Amino acid sequence: MTELSGLNGAVAIVTGSAQNIGRAIALSLAAAGAGIVVNARTSKDAAQGVADEINEAGGKAIVHMADVSNPDQVDSLINAAIENFGRLDILVNNVALRMAAPITETSYEDWRNVISNTLDSAFLCSRAAVPHLAVHGQGAIVNIGGVSGHAGVANRSAVAAAKAGLAGMTGSLGIELAPLGITVNCVSPGYIDTHRDGHVPVHFQQKPVPVGRKGGVNEVAAMVRFLCGPDGRYVTGQTIHVAGGWHISIS
Repeated sequence: MTELSGLNGAVAIVTGSAQNIGRAIALSLAAAGAGIVVNARTSKDAAQGVADEINEAGGKAIVHMADVSNPDQVDSLINAAIENFGRLDILVNNVALRMAAPITETSYEDWRNVISNTLDSAFLCSRAAVPHLAVHGQGAIVNIGGVSGHAGVANRSAVAAAKAGLAGMTGSLGIELAPLGITVNCVSPGYIDTHRDGHVPVHFQQKPVPVGRKGGVNEVAAMVRFLCGPDGRYVTGQTIHVAGGWHISIS
């Protein structure tokens, strides 16, 4: 693959990378020279398709299926990177669970599922990855957040809590891990065209995106690539919105 920006020899785990934003991130980091561990919980064929695309383009990728809300499976994911590539330099915590419901219709099980899949998974993966990310003093963690964690969006209480938690954890770990040479940042996408469905969410109808369009998955991936590369080494503890100004218009 054509190297874009200084990640040659680095190794990245991208959780939830079988499709949409995660897939775009995996492909972008691979194009920059990184070896990739493609991860999914259930979408094995899609995950293998991403790895095949990387390998056929001259990159290096493997697939490791794991539920990253499970501590034992997280350990196996980290070990897969070390066993196959010999190192780990980048962790992208992309797994999240979408849910829209009024709080009166949100069960405790619903709440726990969102928190577990979105916030607990990032904690577990980060905790397991840190000893390996610190080895070469150039590690990077990028959490994929969302504008609902920073601005009021109705019927998103569980998702908003999880995404706000990611931003808070990012700031804390940014300080904590800086002496180890590990940067920690959060990329917060806005209205991104993932082709999941054709409808426009009501909150985007009420407050249109200032730049007048949806974002693309590659625009999110480009920010992640920057933060993981040499040009992003002086940025840590930050939440960066890739939202076309929408996060400001609803604040």
